[in-house]
Amino acid sequence: MVTTQGGLRRRTVLGGVGAACLASSLGQAEPTVMLPLGGGPEARRLTTAFPEKGSMILQRMRPPLLETPFEVFDQGVFTPNDRFFVRWHWSVIPESVDAGAFRLSVRGQVNKALSLSLHDMAAFSQVELAAVNQCSGNSRGLFMPRVPGAQWGNGAMGNARWTGVRLRDVLDRAGVKAGAVQVRFNGMDAPVVPDAPDFMKSLGIDHARDGEVMIAYAMNGTQLPLLNGFPLRLIVPGWYSTYWVKMLNDIEVLDRVDDQYWMKTAYRIPDTPNGRVKPGDTGFKTVPISKMNPRSFITNLTSGQRIAAGAPAAVRGIAFGGDCGVARVDISADTGKTWHAAVLGGDEGKFGFRRWNATISVSAKGSETVMVRCTNTAGVVQPPEANWNPAGFMQNGIESLPLIAT
Repeated sequence: MVTTQGGLRRRTVLGGVGAACLASSLGQAEPTVMLPLGGGPEARRLTTAFPEKGSMILQRMRPPLLETPFEVFDQGVFTPNDRFFVRWHWSVIPESVDAGAFRLSVRGQVNKALSLSLHDMAAFSQVELAAVNQCSGNSRGLFMPRVPGAQWGNGAMGNARWTGVRLRDVLDRAGVKAGAVQVRFNGMDAPVVPDAPDFMKSLGIDHARDGEVMIAYAMNGTQLPLLNGFPLRLIVPGWYSTYWVKMLNDIEVLDRVDDQYWMKTAYRIPDTPNGRVKPGDTGFKTVPISKMNPRSFITNLTSGQRIAAGAPAAVRGIAFGGDCGVARVDISADTGKTWHAAVLGGDEGKFGFRRWNATISVSAKGSETVMVRCTNTAGVVQPPEANWNPAGFMQNGIESLPLIAT
């Protein structure tokens, strides 16, 4: 995390955000894109109907679930704001936010309750951090047997440079009382019916105050898009995006473990390595999902693409280590029989995407499978086979891409 000067802060938070608007006329969607979803259907519509967003894969209209087309990840290490994926839990989302009237509440087990305006937030020391935001169910559509939930391809993720303030600094301003156990975060979205559980997430007090968790008001050098959490969003680097609460407007310090629905019941995984169980297994212990695991992808080639047999072919892609950095990326051009180290690109920070490139050659004509795997700095390697659990979480099996040598 890097401490920065206040120029971006003044420009993005104070100068140009009287309000942001979600209201839009959702017109006819663009043509379809094919996703490799084993349980089908593979065809998904593309749409440009959402404000501040370019062409996105439409997974659901309400609440908005928009997936990043995979070719975007080949264009750079940072995912553009207008192509950054969107995932909301409830349909009641403010269509506009008055930046001048907005307040962030800090309350609970604190010495002094706070009501912070965006001007107040701008007075804290500004920090920047590159980090991957990835849905817990990214790649759920690849699970076999199929599991319920949004049938994402690999595009429910993105990497951005987040600008904001340390959560620790805000908590210190309020003064955390002795006996505090967790910190709970709530946003401005709301359930469609009164008895549905408001979406809230909690972190342990030590994690919340580790100096890396932050409250962002900008991404990639400009203000947050409304669909990605304007005006404030929690950033929990290395953890799945369920904790990255959008439109953050309430922070409550608790003297107990949070037992509301979104912590006690939802977003839980089997308490097994990589959250893996076998289809049909029951009775296993569960724990809240938390840290991401390492992943890597080929971005410049597509399934079934033709390459010249015996000739060198350039391959490139992205990788991330999950809750730590990328140590190495290896590539195989013979379905995993042999592996060779790829060349890593520049390091923008341990929580972000890392570009890589390699050269492969397939000697014989016919079908061949190229594979890529990431090893993170903690020594965790992508598993050879995809994991499975009933929620469709934490997919990170080695990516395989069939090619045709001609």
